[in-house]
Amino acid sequence: MFALAIFIGIYSYLIFFLGILHLLYMPAVLITTLGYFLIVAVIFKNRLRNLFKLQSVDKLILQLKDNKLFSLILLTILIQAVVNLVGVLGPEISFDALWYHLTLPKMYILNHGLFYLPGVKMVYSVMPKLTEMLYTAAMILGNDTLAKFIHFSFGILTLIAIYKLSRKFLSRDFSILASAIFYANLVVGWETITAYVDLAWAFFTLMAFWGLLIFLEKRTTRWLVAMGVMFGLAVTVKLVALFALPIFLLILLFDKYQNKDSWAGYIKKSFVLTIIAFIIPLPWFIFAFLHTGNPFYPYFTSQLVDSGKTLVFPDFRYILVDAYNFFLRLNDPISPVYLIVLPLVIIGFKRFSLKIRYIVLYCLLTLLMWYLTQEQRGGRFILPYLPIFSILSAYVIEKVKTVNLKALLVTVVILVSIISIGYRTIANAKFVPVIIGKETSSQFLTKYLNFSFGDFYDTDNYFQRHISKNDIVLLYGFGKLYYVNFNFIDSTWVKKGDKFNYIAVQNGALPARFTGWQQIYYNNLTKVRLYTKERKMCVY
Repeated sequence: MFALAIFIGIYSYLIFFLGILHLLYMPAVLITTLGYFLIVAVIFKNRLRNLFKLQSVDKLILQLKDNKLFSLILLTILIQAVVNLVGVLGPEISFDALWYHLTLPKMYILNHGLFYLPGVKMVYSVMPKLTEMLYTAAMILGNDTLAKFIHFSFGILTLIAIYKLSRKFLSRDFSILASAIFYANLVVGWETITAYVDLAWAFFTLMAFWGLLIFLEKRTTRWLVAMGVMFGLAVTVKLVALFALPIFLLILLFDKYQNKDSWAGYIKKSFVLTIIAFIIPLPWFIFAFLHTGNPFYPYFTSQLVDSGKTLVFPDFRYILVDAYNFFLRLNDPISPVYLIVLPLVIIGFKRFSLKIRYIVLYCLLTLLMWYLTQEQRGGRFILPYLPIFSILSAYVIEKVKTVNLKALLVTVVILVSIISIGYRTIANAKFVPVIIGKETSSQFLTKYLNFSFGDFYDTDNYFQRHISKNDIVLLYGFGKLYYVNFNFIDSTWVKKGDKFNYIAVQNGALPARFTGWQQIYYNNLTKVRLYTKERKMCVY
């Protein structure tokens, strides 16, 4: 798994450097992709050969026959994966994907390279984007469905990593249970069908923690470096992953006192971890610095527009209310299993092994970090740490000595999985008519995009019919630009000297400086008005 994570990171950087060199063309990306995967196949030929051996399949079938519980838990995971795949195959309508996760790759492709866009609309154009580089390659070689499938695949990889790490502490059945607990989170099911990046963040963060546990066991430089690389890849997916660095350093500090190590040793380990964690995303930091003068742009500027930008210092008088909301009332819900097993974690803590205590400490620290840094209190911001929550939950359930209580807890996990399947089936049902060809993508997007919230789609094909490739449209009020399929300049990055011969305004009025421009089109559904001044090119 560690090698796979590294090869994913390397491929992302291959696309990044093609973008830096303005070589984002189909031939260059195709040759790079085929050549790289051929090299990987040669390096791992023995592992790939073993992967396709039928003995492992036969062994799995025998296990399924012998253990009905194992079969049922695995079946819920497989059904959830199929249900989620239905959402993957449908058109993208999610907020952040249409805002920048897919829009920036699309603009990079049109520009044949990476570039910086000033202003708040595309404020993340120079931030580390490991996953978006994968989306860029996917959209060049295929389409946005392939990009969504990549994010779906990170969910599957996370499931596999949860199982493999759980096997260090748990039996086969309860390792599968840990994966089931994670995959039944409604926030995971929702994220799986989108072109977001949080499942990639979860995968690399899980790998970093796995590396930490191996390092604490073997205490070799190799695994300290591996942990740093995994954490650095998580930061390259999403810069806010850096908030977890103090957590890893605190666990190393806890280990120092447990093993009575020297301060010099602790400082050395912390330094190595921190340096490697910053070296991995360094090319992106350099790219941001060259364009903005700030390697961590848009952090430490007035341009930041999302949550998680600063410490939020909540009102601790309402901590019980916040705890209740966290487990049961998040906008992006997480599994109630975590709340159900919490008393068992508290009761059994003294009997836990040192490694399990590290896991408990990690869960507490990540929860505290989320509480202090996420003003929106969204479930997707805790998602990267849910794999470890799930492993801890499965461990506690397996260690329950009362047979009836253990059976009840396993039943609860299965019921939560079934409820999740039902909920996601209802949510993804809207994609079925598009997938089977009874509804066009245009009809679907017209029906489900939120035009009052800045989404755009050319619902009546007016822009396709009247705006030529030589025309340029200045946009005002457009929140999401992914489905804008004509030449445009957005008002948030337009500059003096830019030329345009149309102005489109969504959910607003024409700016006063353009008095005299004639309205030639209005769409009552999308609330878009189009203006021109005799269709002549004007200079901003």
